[in-house]
Amino acid sequence: MERLLITGGARLEGEVSVSGAKNAVVGILPAALLANDVSVIEKVPYISDVLILINIMRDMGIKVDFDRKGKVVIDPTSINCCEATCDMVNELRASYYLMGVLLGKYGKVRISYPGGCEIGERPVDQHIKGFESLGAKVTMKHGVITAEADRLYGSEIYLDVVSVGATINIMLAAVLAEGTTTIVNAAKEPHVVDIANFLNCMGANVKGAGTDTIRINGVESLHGCTYMVIPDQIEAGTFMIAAAATKGDVVIKDIIPKHLESISAKLMEMGVKVREYGDAVRVTSDSRPKSVTVKTLPYPGFPTDLQQPISVLLSVAEGTSLVVESVWEARYKHIEEIKKMGAKVKIEDRVAVIEGIERLSAAPVIATDLRAGAALVIAGLIAEGETKIGNLKYIDRGYENFENKLIELGAQMRRIKAD
Repeated sequence: MERLLITGGARLEGEVSVSGAKNAVVGILPAALLANDVSVIEKVPYISDVLILINIMRDMGIKVDFDRKGKVVIDPTSINCCEATCDMVNELRASYYLMGVLLGKYGKVRISYPGGCEIGERPVDQHIKGFESLGAKVTMKHGVITAEADRLYGSEIYLDVVSVGATINIMLAAVLAEGTTTIVNAAKEPHVVDIANFLNCMGANVKGAGTDTIRINGVESLHGCTYMVIPDQIEAGTFMIAAAATKGDVVIKDIIPKHLESISAKLMEMGVKVREYGDAVRVTSDSRPKSVTVKTLPYPGFPTDLQQPISVLLSVAEGTSLVVESVWEARYKHIEEIKKMGAKVKIEDRVAVIEGIERLSAAPVIATDLRAGAALVIAGLIAEGETKIGNLKYIDRGYENFENKLIELGAQMRRIKAD
């Protein structure tokens, strides 16, 4: 067990590079198993979610090499089973992408019910609906999902809710199916597009990714390829919010500014200066932010993964702000932690009413999930005194080298062993 000690009050200044997108990588690595030979994935973040996924794949006999420079080499030909029921599966939500891949290529899969952060009800009913529409028989017993099909056939699948995971999983299953599959009401997130681009790089025929209708024309087989993952939209947004919160001046590099438009717009509405420079944005602030209303929505709306960090920023804004969490019903667990630091927040169903104060005060706090952990780091950066953050395993799940990047920007923080 480790803790992060943060001495608040330092202004973040300088430049920071963003790592590859976690949410894309955890779909791309399983997708590489669809090929008949080796694939090379570049700009893969060295984070615990990726390490867990790689270990699950290795447990299935797949040869995977991962260096600290962000390159993963996957040889799927050594696979010796279509089963993933080890305890590691319960630690990683994205392990469910192995369902679509193994069902699509081998016609069978057994996998433990996936785990992940507890941010609300996260059913896999839309995934199962998609697999059954393609012709699979799916059963769930004793916490294990089993899917089988002699052959998958293209179908039109309407998602009852916009689901990123189901959109990706159906794509993975459908690329080798016979005929054309149409996903209606599909998710549009950048990592959905990135996974579709990776599949096409391997020889798939996926069209419409980034719109609400995706068409997949099944192909006979896929080949390996070399592919670079897109920058992490959520990591970039986290640094943007951290710069604004500390009244800093930070250039966030190696990004795709279009993916950040909803974040940039909301920060500018709060009085923060945001300037785009090709593959970078500069965020500058020298005063308290203004209060605003934030509502989380599927892309291109404001991302739910940045609701927690921006809630911290709003806790020190001038006036009263509203945050409406329309995606996950249990994503306000961080509020109790920042209230320990003096934040004035009331939760009414899915709405957080935040009355801004001038400054937070340091306190011992606990990260309850990945993005809550990032939010508490930002809270520590702006609080008076020394904040202690526990449960760092959540932060390590999705942010590569997070504290060192912040230290290079001027943050005063260090990781220590817990008592």
